[in-house]
Amino acid sequence: MSIQDRHNVEDALRDRLLAQMKEKGEELRDLLAKMERHWGIEDGIYRFYHQSLKVYYAQEMTQEAVELLQSLLPERPLNAWFRQIVSEGTGKAFELSHNDHWLHHTRPMVEALFHAHYFVKMACKYGQELEAQPPGLPSGYAALLYLFDLR
Repeated sequence: MSIQDRHNVEDALRDRLLAQMKEKGEELRDLLAKMERHWGIEDGIYRFYHQSLKVYYAQEMTQEAVELLQSLLPERPLNAWFRQIVSEGTGKAFELSHNDHWLHHTRPMVEALFHAHYFVKMACKYGQELEAQPPGLPSGYAALLYLFDLR
């Protein structure tokens, strides 16, 4: 594939990503609202500092966000760093011994939740604000493009 062909494919994917953010806007906004309600990030961070096993519930919200984000361009893998952060912060079950190394076991969950929240928030924001690809890239939109390795 020539460089020009690759650019054309990526341009089409960027346009489709923006269209999908608009099409799934209500779903994105609902999830963002859920993440920002008391039982979302607010409680998850409290549970982290309170050393409560309920911080493990944050994994479900992170996974929900990842699934919705992936649905924007299902054939395109999400950024490898993001996938690693999510992998390290999900799929964990509480064990009593985790209390002895709390940060080691739970900080990745909080980090994954923050990253997932950020991308859902940016998808909401730029899905509403942008009508087409902007000539200059706002940082949050550029980050979304990196999420799909389109930057």
